[in-house]
Amino acid sequence: MAAIVAVRYLLASGAFAAATRLRHPGLYRGLDAQIRREIAWSLASAAIYGVPAGIIAWGWANRGWTLIYSDLATWPLWYWPLSVLLYLAAHDTWFYWTHRLMHRPRWFRLAHAVHHASRPPTAWAAMAFHPIEALTGAIVIPLLVFFIPIHVTALAVVLTVMTVMGVTNHMGWEIWPAFMWRGPLGAGLITASHHQRHHVEYRCNYGLYFRFWDRVCGTDRGVGEFAWAGSAGGRRGSGAAAPAGGSARLHAETVD
Repeated sequence: MAAIVAVRYLLASGAFAAATRLRHPGLYRGLDAQIRREIAWSLASAAIYGVPAGIIAWGWANRGWTLIYSDLATWPLWYWPLSVLLYLAAHDTWFYWTHRLMHRPRWFRLAHAVHHASRPPTAWAAMAFHPIEALTGAIVIPLLVFFIPIHVTALAVVLTVMTVMGVTNHMGWEIWPAFMWRGPLGAGLITASHHQRHHVEYRCNYGLYFRFWDRVCGTDRGVGEFAWAGSAGGRRGSGAAAPAGGSARLHAETVD
């Protein structure tokens, strides 16, 4: 399972990095050392993600653990898309609050600074986590399969959405049509324009898929712009500029 997670990461990040080279040549120029670090941390995270995933897969196949089902008739057909939304909403909730926790000074210095060391983040940064942070992400889906029934194909959709959004939110430009992030749909969904603002300002835009918790908790500062779009060189995203004050660890948030 660790190998599967690693290959999934390499294929997804590699594909979107290649798309970046085609769409915005030179966007990642000068970031070779950073990208190598991102890949190294991400492969370490893949090994951590693979452990609970492997245990759950074995238990489901051999011991009947979990509420994963393979027969579509087990639940009404309308439940299939609902289960996907339930998993995404639950995962988003978990991510928002653990992400807020990771921005408290102690946890930021200990773990989350690894992820924010990518400035600007690239398509390879989606899983570039310290092992402590990787563990918080690795357990959420394996825990959910014990509480929320889901068809195996619906689970595959959840994992695909998680992978694609994790990569595209970090790659420094918008791959989605403007209506998805400028229009009414974008008011509820997170894309690169929303998440890049987190990597610049640190104390906002903590969500993963949806803007619900950011809006409820007053941490949504809306979408941002990519600095390269207004620069003569047209090279890097807004994450290229470090936040005022220098070191990333100075921008950890204390959550009340």
